Amino acid sequence: MTPSPTGGPVAELRTTAAIRHRCRYLLDRARSGESRWFTVEDSALPTAAALVADLTTERFPDLRIPFHSRWRHFEAGGLDRTGELRSRLGELDAPAQARALIDLAVVSVLLDAGSGPAWHYHEDVTGESFGRSEGLAVASWHAFVGGLFSSDPDNPLQADAAGLGALDAERLAEAFQVCPTNDLVGLDGRVQLLRRLSTALTDRGEIFGSPARPGGLFDALTATAGATSVNAHDILSLLLGTLSGIWLADSMIDGEPLGDCWPHPAVPGPGSTQGWVPFHKLSQWLTYSLLEPFEWAGTPVSGLDALTGLPEYRNGGLLLDTGAVALRTPELANRNWSVADELVVEWRALTVALLDDLAPLVRERLGDDAAQLPLACILEGGTWAAGRRLASQLRGGLPPLSIISDGTVF
Repeated sequence: MTPSPTGGPVAELRTTAAIRHRCRYLLDRARSGESRWFTVEDSALPTAAALVADLTTERFPDLRIPFHSRWRHFEAGGLDRTGELRSRLGELDAPAQARALIDLAVVSVLLDAGSGPAWHYHEDVTGESFGRSEGLAVASWHAFVGGLFSSDPDNPLQADAAGLGALDAERLAEAFQVCPTNDLVGLDGRVQLLRRLSTALTDRGEIFGSPARPGGLFDALTATAGATSVNAHDILSLLLGTLSGIWLADSMIDGEPLGDCWPHPAVPGPGSTQGWVPFHKLSQWLTYSLLEPFEWAGTPVSGLDALTGLPEYRNGGLLLDTGAVALRTPELANRNWSVADELVVEWRALTVALLDDLAPLVRERLGDDAAQLPLACILEGGTWAAGRRLASQLRGGLPPLSIISDGTVF
């Protein structure tokens, strides 16, 4: 059974309804000219939609678009690493396979924040080098199959609390080929995050089992007798209810960690939630990345469009680079910003709200409806790839705003 989330203001800020409502408020405010940072040009949205639709057709001519998830990055270089791992797990029953795949997805997603422009991972088996998200995915895949996150030599294909808790920066750096000429941004932050994950798994043994593993989520969400599917928001709610304490951000209400939730003085809300904008980007990215392990185990996931678009620099960059969003003062792009800065909070909020506005325009151009083309597929088709392509064309891959990252948000 899925545990009830903590009550009160924290529960309010752990819903995608709150994310959408508060982000929409900031979008409406910017549209009316009240933002000190941005203007919104709705006339540019059709241009952005056309770019996304055209790239989607280029990448997926048959419009059979997979979900936007970590599993796409495991396909880097055209190698079916997922198929190889599932083959290695072939003697296990479906729930056991799902637990292992969830273990990999959770750890890999938590390691998936900005790597910096120079870092890369060289894969011996293919002879190829991968950077950014693909490189982080391939590196984490090899670390996982090599047993880096397992405390049990007889069962290397798992991530458990003891294995994660024993991880140090030196071992992770070795696995990710970090050296003075191949620096990875936020390495120490990633290690801290995995250690916090270890503690959270241990603290919630009733969910994560013994040994405590992220894969315990599968059992917790399918334990209801006769359950034939799970709801996407239930996956997110369970993640937020059990793992919110792992985030390095110090955002709190009444001593309870909020995770990826940041202050903006203009945002209304009841009581102590006033002035807070939730995003839960990595938790939602993780939820998107758990859809397939559940479905591969014969448990489809419903309610996909309850999740929001992801407020990260590729989606946000698409909007800035197409002119749908513009800085009031262009020189602000020359500064470094932190994730807690009001400008960054607002940029992310505008990204979430405008992705909802962009989605129906993309569907119209592709001739599909929301049932055929949920937001999870538009992101993959998609907005993220279009943002990356524009960044490559305009700035050699760099985002339009420079965000100082600890490796756990961007």
